[in-house]
Amino acid sequence: MEIVTIIIAAVIGIAGGFGIAKIIEKSNVSNLIKNAKKEAASILKDANFEAENIKKDKILQAKEKFIELKAEHEQVIIARDRKVAEVEKRIRDKESQVSNELSKAKKINDEYVAKTAEYESKIENLEKKTAEVEKMHRAQVEQLEAISGLSAEEAKEQLIESLKAEAKTSAMAHIQETIEEAKLTAQQEAKKIIINTIQRVGTEEAVENCVSVFNIESDDVKGRIIGREGRNIRAIEAATGVEIIVDDTPEAIILSCFDPVRREIARLALHKLVTDGRIHPARIEEVVAKTQKQIEDEIVEVGKRTVIDLGIHGLHPELIKIVGRMKYRSSYGQNLLQHSREVAKLCGLMAAELGLNVKLAKRAGLLHDIGKVPDTESDLPHALLGMQWAEKYGEKEEVCNAIGAHHDEIEMKSLLSPIVQVCDAISGARPGARRQVLDSYIQRLKDLEDIAYGFGGVKSAYAIQAGRELRVIVESEKVSDEMAAKLSFDISHKIQTEMTYPGQVKITVIRETRAVNIAK
Repeated sequence: MEIVTIIIAAVIGIAGGFGIAKIIEKSNVSNLIKNAKKEAASILKDANFEAENIKKDKILQAKEKFIELKAEHEQVIIARDRKVAEVEKRIRDKESQVSNELSKAKKINDEYVAKTAEYESKIENLEKKTAEVEKMHRAQVEQLEAISGLSAEEAKEQLIESLKAEAKTSAMAHIQETIEEAKLTAQQEAKKIIINTIQRVGTEEAVENCVSVFNIESDDVKGRIIGREGRNIRAIEAATGVEIIVDDTPEAIILSCFDPVRREIARLALHKLVTDGRIHPARIEEVVAKTQKQIEDEIVEVGKRTVIDLGIHGLHPELIKIVGRMKYRSSYGQNLLQHSREVAKLCGLMAAELGLNVKLAKRAGLLHDIGKVPDTESDLPHALLGMQWAEKYGEKEEVCNAIGAHHDEIEMKSLLSPIVQVCDAISGARPGARRQVLDSYIQRLKDLEDIAYGFGGVKSAYAIQAGRELRVIVESEKVSDEMAAKLSFDISHKIQTEMTYPGQVKITVIRETRAVNIAK
């Protein structure tokens, strides 16, 4: 019984607890719903407020954009109106200008018509008067012809012939008197000046050759100069462009080249090599380079000594160098520096006799042939080229004109010009001074070398064996072996078509490749 009571009590307790829990849960749910409604109302209120704000902002932005577009449109309209106004103004100006031009043209046309009518009237009157004058002239001529018995043409011819004869007689008499007077004075003075000048100048007669002899102490040196399999002699010939002739001549080696500068470089280089005793290709190239520098310094020194000896001052350094190079050039076999010194002395003496500027005369005489020693080939005659150099380096106008006019390429404008021309002829015309054959031979050798230099990739070109062989050294980077063979053929073909020479010319193209490194 107690157990049942306990169970009933327990069931009642559980039911009561469940009911209480339901009541509590219902109360909580109700509170949650209320809070959710409040929160939703608050969110909706905030959203409505924010939407109103966004709507107001958008409306304001739209109004601002509208105002901005309106302002831009007004600006465009104003600019367009301004342009239209300007165009209208220009049109009005053009119309006014055209109307003015039309009025001016009408006025000019009226004046032209009036002047034309006046001119035609004057022409008509002139023609009438001309006809009257011609009629009167014909009447007078007919009257004179009737009186003289000759026509007008016959009378005119007789008058002209008589005047010609009289004028010719008077002119011949005047010319004869002038010639006789000049012969009595000028010819005697000229002969006196020339003879005195020549007598006061003593010049050594020396003819340049194309061969130099290098003396050696013993024939054993020849073998060292030749080198193993001829490598030394080939290196010397390649570096200097001079042909080395080693034959049975005792204690002598022959250096052959048309260029005296190359021969002198080769001679000095051989002397240094033989004295030093070390003869091999590398040493040969080093000595030749130093010798070339030495010759360049010597050229400057020769030029300085020459101008000092002649008493010439203020000469440009480049002209001094050109004067020094004359020592190694020849003109028709005559040493160019010796010839120029001789001409300078002759010019100075003649100028002194004639009362002219002696220093300017010497200056013009020394520089008259500087155009014969150009650094590069030029198409200009040597007189004009020398004149250009003299002008470039600040020489006076009289000196420049004397240089350019001594072969009559330009007009003589000063008294120095004929003096230089005469002294040049005196120096070159004396017996033994020049040899035409040598100069043409040297020119032929130079032409051979110039043809080779006209092709691309050519480093050096030397005419040897008296012009029977042309050795061409090319740059290995630019010319291949196949191109070297083609280059040899092209050069030979050009020589055949452009030059005249005796015998045949052998063209040798040398291509050398070197690899150099330094061990440290």
